[in-house]
Amino acid sequence: ATTSSSPKNDKMALHLAARRVSSVASKALFRNGNLARALSTEVAGDASSGMILNFNLPHAPIYTGAKVTQVIVPGAAGEFGVTADHTPIVAQLKPGVLQILFGDGQEAEKYFIPGGFSISHPNSVTDISVPDAVKLDDIDSSAVTSGYEQARAAYAGAESGSIAQAEAQIDMETFRAMGAAVGVSVA
Repeated sequence: ATTSSSPKNDKMALHLAARRVSSVASKALFRNGNLARALSTEVAGDASSGMILNFNLPHAPIYTGAKVTQVIVPGAAGEFGVTADHTPIVAQLKPGVLQILFGDGQEAEKYFIPGGFSISHPNSVTDISVPDAVKLDDIDSSAVTSGYEQARAAYAGAESGSIAQAEAQIDMETFRAMGAAVGVSVA
């Protein structure tokens, strides 16, 4: 028997695949009955001298074991700051500006990120994993405007409810957040 592919079937397949991945990940995390151990890191933090930051892309680390005073992350539920002795938390990140503060009086190092995850451990270590990161100073505002317009055209030209339309919507939201980060209005 042959099955036809429709946007509704594709959405259902994606939903079921996501549930399977989530289920597998949960079982792996709880295999030994200890979620905290699954999320722990080998780096020992020293809260008296700040916190330790591990900031990674899939293809390369940006910081490994860096001593910082604070990281301000664009959490999906809202922006928040992480300092030494922060309550352990796992947070999904949304497109926005990640700020790294190295010491009192120093200007924050700012990166635009398209999303990702932040894990703050009980030993004052925070791991941030994102698919990409660009320093704000390196963002070309005309490229942001052009990218947004291309995404908007792709969204308008895509079949309603299709994966292509969903991807274009994600691109539009990312370019909108990037524009806001560098002071460019794209919408």
